[in-house]
Amino acid sequence: MTSHPSDPPPHPVRPLVARARDEAHRAATPLELFFDLCFVVAVAQAGAQLVHAVAEGHAGEGVADYAMVFFAIWWAWMNFTWFASAYDNDDALYRVVTLVQIAGVLVLAAGVNRAFEDHDFLVVWLGYLIMRVAMAAHWLRAARGASGPERTMALRYATGVLLCQVGWLALVLAPKAALPWVFAVMALAELAVPAIAERRHDSGWHPHHIAERYGLFTIIVLGETIAAATVAVRTGVAESDELGELLPIAVGGLLLVFAAWWVYFVVPAHRRLLSNRQAFLWGYGHYGILGAAAAIGAGIEITVEQATGTAHLSATAAAAAVTLPAALYLLLVWGLHARYFKTGAAQQLVLPCAALGILLCTFAGRWGVLAAGLVAAAAVAIGVTLTARTARAGARETPGAPPDAHGTQGG
Repeated sequence: MTSHPSDPPPHPVRPLVARARDEAHRAATPLELFFDLCFVVAVAQAGAQLVHAVAEGHAGEGVADYAMVFFAIWWAWMNFTWFASAYDNDDALYRVVTLVQIAGVLVLAAGVNRAFEDHDFLVVWLGYLIMRVAMAAHWLRAARGASGPERTMALRYATGVLLCQVGWLALVLAPKAALPWVFAVMALAELAVPAIAERRHDSGWHPHHIAERYGLFTIIVLGETIAAATVAVRTGVAESDELGELLPIAVGGLLLVFAAWWVYFVVPAHRRLLSNRQAFLWGYGHYGILGAAAAIGAGIEITVEQATGTAHLSATAAAAAVTLPAALYLLLVWGLHARYFKTGAAQQLVLPCAALGILLCTFAGRWGVLAAGLVAAAAVAIGVTLTARTARAGARETPGAPPDAHGTQGG
């Protein structure tokens, strides 16, 4: 909708009411893009600490801490994304409350170092507290403008968010040995809130908007992966002049990230978002997709440190830091939406076989990242070829039929 120059400016505070799920031209707003960029700052901090932990030989603890910190970042981002898809009115109050959430994630990012090194989650918890109180305020405001089942849904969301935040306090108070159990229980409690809140009434999220928002955040995370890998290679060259060792890592990493982008966007994900059940599974599954995407960048940094002699682990272990998250990424993308748009066994097997091939590249040692990148690139090429053959066969069977706009990209 466009405004005429003579129209009066909108009121700075307007009712926060649900938007139509079939609204035309629903797209991400500049505020949402800014929100994503600020959240990626926290993702970068978590990735950097994962690199440090693995390079120092504490892979198990590092992965566990990364999983906990990344969950807090991802869950806060996801909750706001789905809320904004249903209720964003872009008034002044909405922007201010969203800014508070951004401040919260920056506080959380500041506490990531202490969480990894000392298992002190106080600052992380404080940052999460700021984000979650702001999220509850959004829901309470939505409840004020709603009635009946919709109002009950909004109040359930606000209550669930606040109760879970109290429960997360155990992460600060519990002994170190109990932290994984606290995380598991509270993560399940958080995941249950949307299902309980929307039991009688569905929020009005927009399928195209949600698919776009997830896609944009995936791009930003992959971009952060490229940036982190570039800095690592540049630092390695400057400090050790081992260009011959680092060039295969750089090439393989670039191929991996490019393939990760390709396979994610090859299919119209919004076509799978037809109900809450499908949408919840798809949305929750992105914890693994986004976490793996960010971990690929961390893994590339680890291989660079190993190649320059600053990481205390073998070449095989360093390669695994890249191949494991890359294989997980491909499997999750295939399982969550790519497989629903594939025709025939050959197309269906491309990504699972590529994931297996990338895992086997682990045993290539210092050549593992390059080999994994070549496997990923080959998977994209094979996918393109198979999809093109299917499209040609369909065109021969149905002369004059328009080509599928998404059926010639492969992957």
